[in-house]
Amino acid sequence: MRKPILSTGLRWLWLVLVVIVVDFASKQWVMNNMMLHETQPLIPFLNLFYAHNYGAAFSFLADKGGWQRWFFAGIALAIVVSLLVMMYRNRASQKIANIAYALIIGGAIGNLFDRSYHGFVVDFIDFYVGNWHFATFNIADCGICIGAALVVLEGFLSPTGKQAKQKG
Repeated sequence: MRKPILSTGLRWLWLVLVVIVVDFASKQWVMNNMMLHETQPLIPFLNLFYAHNYGAAFSFLADKGGWQRWFFAGIALAIVVSLLVMMYRNRASQKIANIAYALIIGGAIGNLFDRSYHGFVVDFIDFYVGNWHFATFNIADCGICIGAALVVLEGFLSPTGKQAKQKG
């Protein structure tokens, strides 16, 4: 017997679309209005800085000759499929987990599109304090990081997570 889709975590797929659209629109704006490596200050600790990332987080493996493009695309696809299955198995009422998975899926698809279409990921958010700059990132990365933080939070809030915390 099949479950109605709206009773599963897939009810939260609209959030995937929100992340993809905002990520795509912001990257398009940057590519159309900025030169590569151009900086536009926004506020005292935040710049727009247009960069191409050929690797993964923190430009990991960026200088390895191109094979990493398809390696990271494969990882992204595996994560998207796995999280979609998990969302289908979840109840729609499991809000934190489903929102987390949707944010991660949206971010993974946003960066997967860049990697597949451009051969690199467009990054443009430059957070800094004084002369120290955090790695440049984008909206898709924000979705992935917020989603990952929610997965950790869910681990502490769920009954299983609380039991593990008390035992450990």
